[in-house]
Amino acid sequence: MRVTQLNLHPAPAGISPGELFLQWPSLADIPEAVAAGGPRVSVVQAASSESRFQRHGIDYHFVDLDGFATPRARGKRIADLLRGHPPDVLHIHSLACAEEAFAIAQALPSLPIVLQDHADRVPSWWRRSTWRRWLRHVDAVSFTAAALAHRFEVAGLFPPTMRVLSIPESSCRFTPGSRDAARAALGVAGAPMVLWVGHLNENKDPLSMLEGFARLAAVNPGARLYCVFGNAPLLDAVRARIAADDHLRDRVELIGKVPHAQVETFMRATDIYISASHSESCGFALLEAMACGAVPVVTDIPSFRELTGNGAVGRLYPAGDGARCGDALLAVTRHQPPRELVREHFQARLSFPALGRRWASAYAQLESARRLRA
Repeated sequence: MRVTQLNLHPAPAGISPGELFLQWPSLADIPEAVAAGGPRVSVVQAASSESRFQRHGIDYHFVDLDGFATPRARGKRIADLLRGHPPDVLHIHSLACAEEAFAIAQALPSLPIVLQDHADRVPSWWRRSTWRRWLRHVDAVSFTAAALAHRFEVAGLFPPTMRVLSIPESSCRFTPGSRDAARAALGVAGAPMVLWVGHLNENKDPLSMLEGFARLAAVNPGARLYCVFGNAPLLDAVRARIAADDHLRDRVELIGKVPHAQVETFMRATDIYISASHSESCGFALLEAMACGAVPVVTDIPSFRELTGNGAVGRLYPAGDGARCGDALLAVTRHQPPRELVREHFQARLSFPALGRRWASAYAQLESARRLRA
């Protein structure tokens, strides 16, 4: 089976392919994982200059689309590229590329097409009738969790025949390592050590998380919380909350931004990874934590339910409920799953080989369904 993955988000101008793979690791990670599952994979990447090359068994075609101003024109250009040697399945990254998918389907009507969600938004109501027409020509859509398709279904965007796949957006290559060595390298401690990795904003909801951790610290004075974050519009509110609470004041350290390689060291060092997100298309920090064996205490939202096996490892609690967050932390502290169990769950369901197998199976189903209809 031959599969083409199409990324129409343009590569930054003036950057070499080698540098791009460092900035966008998923550009190689996902196709390589799929290829390991059996299919022959090629990647078409929008760029500002043309180039073709092979890397780790994957054929890459960087396509200059600067002169193609409309989605319809870009779609026709891609269809022209594929027409000589059409793949068995076309995998397009982002539901925002629905119009390009429609143009490709018009030119290559026998080609099965799957669109993958990447935190895409439902279009405004006045555009939905057009989107419905575009999406009638798409065979499947993929979300980290099938429940994330609900907002598109409520808007009436998917035809009854649309196949909804549940496959995580990506994975990661972090490994557990030594917890003690990681703690020594970072100079951190905690019994338990709890780690937050995420922005300090309304959606991530650090204030609910702090309420939950305060409940844990009131029972376990040895608990410590470390917060790694980037954007921080709620930083002043977070600092005020910590300063006002005796259970938080000497037990919470605001780290700020660290290099991504150091995130792995923090994940190895921690006992519990905590998140208070109200919505996520996937949850990359959660994937990184589980890859290192950290036990997740995260909100009960569709993507986190999917990644944790509906709480099979760790605990889920209602978003925005600091008290229930504290209960979940206490429950994990009293009955903490072994790190090996978390890592085994990650390897079996969330690792790149696991994703590759799931995509290979999905592609085979799409090809078979289209062949039967033909």
